[in-house]
Amino acid sequence: MKRILVIEDEKGIADIERDYLELEGYDVTVENNGVAGLRRAQSESFDLMILDLMLPDIDGYEICQKVRKDKDIPILMVSAKTEKIDKLRGFGLGADDYITKPFDPAELLARVKAHLARYERIKGGRGDKGVDIVYRDLVIQPLSRRVMFKGEEVILTAKEFDLLYFLASNPNRVFSKDNIFQEVWGMPPFGDSGTVVVHLTHVREKIPMDYIETVRGIGYRFTMTND
Repeated sequence: MKRILVIEDEKGIADIERDYLELEGYDVTVENNGVAGLRRAQSESFDLMILDLMLPDIDGYEICQKVRKDKDIPILMVSAKTEKIDKLRGFGLGADDYITKPFDPAELLARVKAHLARYERIKGGRGDKGVDIVYRDLVIQPLSRRVMFKGEEVILTAKEFDLLYFLASNPNRVFSKDNIFQEVWGMPPFGDSGTVVVHLTHVREKIPMDYIETVRGIGYRFTMTND
């Protein structure tokens, strides 16, 4: 049975999340206090974490950053904040998804299922991903999930790596934001394909070269030439 940790100080929201998840057979632990939630996240084993951003004692950003240092699990941030800068910060600290309040519990459940399934495929199929992708100064190693640029390792989050690897595995093909979201996140975009732009921004900041090209009005492609 998959274990899910919910850190949410609004009891009504936490109860809804727990009820929907437990009906699907998940083992759900709820912490209404950020410090207690962080302590539990670090000391126990969970398969996924749903993390409220605005907590009274310690905010979700700090919790995400601390947990991500030694835990490789999906982290879903939930917040009433809708500004792009808040999403950018969350993704930059290692969050896998960002859900805006108020939300449909069925949508939250769908995202939970998709992230759990994707992490399971990643853990179980790392040896079947194929050979390294080498192009100019960039090396993508799917087995070890490492990226090297000009001989130096580039640290990407799980989703940033998945996004880069997907595009590089399909060179010179153009994908829309919705296409990319469907393939990389493994679920319909729920009108939130702007998440793709946020992750692409981070990848481009970490790999300062135009490997990923924007095709105006259509989408993105990883461009490979023969020269």
